[in-house]
Amino acid sequence: MVPETRYARNGELRIAYQVVGEGPIDLVFIPGFISNVEMAWEDPVFAGFLKRLAAFSRLILFDKRGTGLSDRIGDLPSLEVRMDDVRAVMDAAGSERAALFGISEGGAMAMLFAATYPQRTHALALFGTYAHYGTWVVPPDKLPAALLRMDELWGTGQMVGVFGPSRADDPQFKAWWARFERLGGSPTAAVHLTRLNSEIDVRPILPSIRVATLIVHRAADARVNIEAARYLARHIPDAKHVELPGEDHLLWCGDANRVADEIEEFLTGSRAEVEPDRVLATILFTDIVESTKRASELGDQAWGALLVRHNEIVRREIARFRGREVKSTGDGFLATFDGPARAVRCGDAIAEAVRTLNLDVRIGVHTGEIEIRPDDDIGGIAVHLASRVMALAAAGEVLVTGTVRDLVAGSNLSFVDRGTQALKGLPEQVRLFSRAVA
Repeated sequence: MVPETRYARNGELRIAYQVVGEGPIDLVFIPGFISNVEMAWEDPVFAGFLKRLAAFSRLILFDKRGTGLSDRIGDLPSLEVRMDDVRAVMDAAGSERAALFGISEGGAMAMLFAATYPQRTHALALFGTYAHYGTWVVPPDKLPAALLRMDELWGTGQMVGVFGPSRADDPQFKAWWARFERLGGSPTAAVHLTRLNSEIDVRPILPSIRVATLIVHRAADARVNIEAARYLARHIPDAKHVELPGEDHLLWCGDANRVADEIEEFLTGSRAEVEPDRVLATILFTDIVESTKRASELGDQAWGALLVRHNEIVRREIARFRGREVKSTGDGFLATFDGPARAVRCGDAIAEAVRTLNLDVRIGVHTGEIEIRPDDDIGGIAVHLASRVMALAAAGEVLVTGTVRDLVAGSNLSFVDRGTQALKGLPEQVRLFSRAVA
């Protein structure tokens, strides 16, 4: 359930904000250069991260002026003026003193607020941020080309590789990111914000930050060089610096839970044992039949080209049936669906489409409870069961469990009973049904 969105006033301006959780610490989340407080809850990893923060704090989220659900304005003012929106949101939320968590461009705003209002700042946490844009993000000589690319690609999802490389091949996330861009700001607004952010330089105020500070940065951050974090650590008095593995600039790509661990321990002194999110989903596994033999027959170059075409077809069908690609398994894919009938029909479409490449795939489908892991992978017995079912399928066959067959009753999908099978690692036999055999 999406939290209620409210509006804080800063003069004539209205700033959209939300309050989540009832923890003893007020924590203000200051986003990067665009955001949308309602869309954030639509991505399961981002939503899970926010829930984690709200479990030990009273979390205050907001969209900066000119972005998301906050008022659009003509010309964006200086960082100092925009920083005052943090104060306005804290006042509206009834927060006298709060910890600040700034990510990317929001980190500069958080640092300026901490130095200006130390009496209202309990602590400062930073992720993937910088003190000077031109030194650690985009050099001045490369800025015009970067702005041109942004103007052309904004809202299409094509820029996800710049911010979240690990999820660039995930069609569902790519579509979500395209919407997030469009609802966060128009192409013109994005270019204007980036041009404004290119002027950020808070290096002179760093020694004036006198609150406890945590700096978290991924070592291979694709957007902001790791040296930005190291500079902050050297110049903010007594700052704690943590470098994590990964290349994603977006916090909610990669291991977001590890970032939450560091923030929770920094603010509370301990880390909670977090139960993974569990949801009901339909799992689909695919695998190319006799892939090793075909690769040997064709040779590396021809097989590589064929595999690329196979992957394009499978990803196209997963997206068409509103599935989510979890990962490629080398010669196949793991995907999830929120409806078993769509998963079965997707399996049919994949099996039929890859035959045009003179390939056969085996496909297994099962519905059950899965664990959503921090790296956006999935786990649980249901995943293992689906994998075992796929391994039993014949060439060109979509093999499903009795659970799936029962759930799609009335959907005009027909099946052939394959009897019960004992699956390796599972205590009970499973009833299996075949969709089609080539």
